Amino acid sequence: MQTRQLGKSGLQVSVIGLGLWAIGGSEWGRTHDHESLSSIDAALEAGVSLFDTADVYGGGHSEELLGRAMRRRRGRFIVATKIGWLNFDHQRRTSAYDTAAKIVAGVESNLKRLGTDYIDVIQRHVDFPDPTVDSFIEGFQALQVAGKVRAYGLSTSDFDFLREFNADGRCATLQIDYSLLNRTPEAEILPYCEENNIAVIVRGPLAMGILTGKFDRNSTFGENDFRRRWHESEEEHAVFLRDLAKVERLRRLTDHRSLTELAIKFSISHQAVTASIPGAKTVAQVKENMAAASLPAFTAAEIATIDDITPREGGRKIWPA
Repeated sequence: MQTRQLGKSGLQVSVIGLGLWAIGGSEWGRTHDHESLSSIDAALEAGVSLFDTADVYGGGHSEELLGRAMRRRRGRFIVATKIGWLNFDHQRRTSAYDTAAKIVAGVESNLKRLGTDYIDVIQRHVDFPDPTVDSFIEGFQALQVAGKVRAYGLSTSDFDFLREFNADGRCATLQIDYSLLNRTPEAEILPYCEENNIAVIVRGPLAMGILTGKFDRNSTFGENDFRRRWHESEEEHAVFLRDLAKVERLRRLTDHRSLTELAIKFSISHQAVTASIPGAKTVAQVKENMAAASLPAFTAAEIATIDDITPREGGRKIWPA
């Protein structure tokens, strides 16, 4: 597995990591802990070092499972986790983490669930500016001094917020929604990260599963699968149908690879991108995701076809993660 430097953190990470939102078990349909742990094992054996989770994934269950997987082999894992959405006030658009002390206490809870005494990358999970921004930065930097955090960054698709968070130049990472169906970061955000040595961690490279090619207009989702809203909202259903149409056109590029492999390969092909973190709930999904790492670079003709199907100026609605 190819590795790349994670921005100014000094860490080296696998170009494909594993996103652990789904294994929390609360928003992506049914999961089984033994299968989730087997998936982490399979990723580790395939050369994956970067594992991304958050305090709110499954109410902390995702972090707990990663902690179980790391027992007696912590050194093989680069752990990226997040804090910020918990107890978020949507009406006031302000995080409950409004002091550095609360941030430090919150990250102590992350550490406890993960069963470790340090986090490689801590990320702010509230994705827009609000009065708590300075508290997060102060708290994260205090945790760095204490040796409990090695690097810090944020998860957002808001360019102005990214620049505010990096005002002192110490932000090490950005996690952002970027895929064949959402190329909007290419306009401003990816160039800015490249210029400022901010590592880009791509979430959503499979567009919540749409880019695997397994869905059609009749696909249904269970009660505990947040993707049900693709049928419940007229606006989101229209976006879903437009995305499906683009996926059908992308199939022409799959002669020697699957749609999944094509999508993940795209997500790591931009020169500003450090790593991509597709999710997986099964060992089979992990193996298909990892296969993208060994695919050859896109040809000029393939890039032209991609640009025709999903222009650089376009982009799907960005889902929070």
